[in-house]
Amino acid sequence: MVKRILVLDDNQDILDIVHETLTYENFEVKSTGESVNVMPLVEAFEPDLVILDYRVAGTNGGELCRNIKAHPKFSNVPVIIFSAYINREADLYAYGCDAIINKPFDLTELVEKVNNLIS
Repeated sequence: MVKRILVLDDNQDILDIVHETLTYENFEVKSTGESVNVMPLVEAFEPDLVILDYRVAGTNGGELCRNIKAHPKFSNVPVIIFSAYINREADLYAYGCDAIINKPFDLTELVEKVNNLIS
């Protein structure tokens, strides 16, 4: 069965690259640039993994991660947070994420982290 990944990033270029890369790796990918879409998409799409940009307008990726982890149906879904703020790793892990990818990131690192968390 094809694994599903939901991606949030308000930078359209990053969203496109991540979407393309993960689709190429044979994942079914849904992506959004709006934080308000995340929880409805999680409930409708039922992803096997979620990737959230930390700095987005509206609810930040950390709070969204906390919401996903608090949801009884999705609490075990791995969450990766993208962040350009490397010195805040401990703060980011406090939201309950399973991994952090620092921006700018390497696509090989992205695919490896996704595969490690999803398998």
